[in-house]
Amino acid sequence: MSRINPVSTEAANEKTQELFGQVQSKLGRVPNLMQTLGHSAAALGGYLSLNEALSHGTLSAKDRERIALIVAEQNGCGYCLAAHSAIGKMIGLSQEEITEARVGNASESKPDALLRFVKRVLDTNGQVSDDDLEQFREEGYSDGDIAEVVAHISLSVLTNFFNNVAQTKIDFPKVESVAA
Repeated sequence: MSRINPVSTEAANEKTQELFGQVQSKLGRVPNLMQTLGHSAAALGGYLSLNEALSHGTLSAKDRERIALIVAEQNGCGYCLAAHSAIGKMIGLSQEEITEARVGNASESKPDALLRFVKRVLDTNGQVSDDDLEQFREEGYSDGDIAEVVAHISLSVLTNFFNNVAQTKIDFPKVESVAA
């Protein structure tokens, strides 16, 4: 049961209604995360702005979903695991690739390096070593990519923590945790 209920469009303030309209036109619906985050137009607007900006970065849609999946798994966010498993399938990740991302590895070298780097960032609270950065760069990632990876991790942590606090009702097909 949700600890913070979604705000309906009718009950939302004018700015939140405007943001809901943008989400509705882009996705065809307003997912529960956004309806619940919509209690604060500033929080919802910030989330949507960062998400939109990062969607125009250098990381592929598959890599963005890989990041969201490993972060959600590590943070135990059932809502984000469900959402990003569904989105991952929609953008062409196989079930095997989704499971691999959730546990922090991939069968291909470059996505594996990405997931290993994300895990290091998470495990060290960003206190990665020079060797961690060098290994990531050796796989062809740039300093701009590093900035985007950290920004994507931050975006995922925002939604993971919010959903964990709110216990947002999952409105995507549920998935079970693979964490040990």
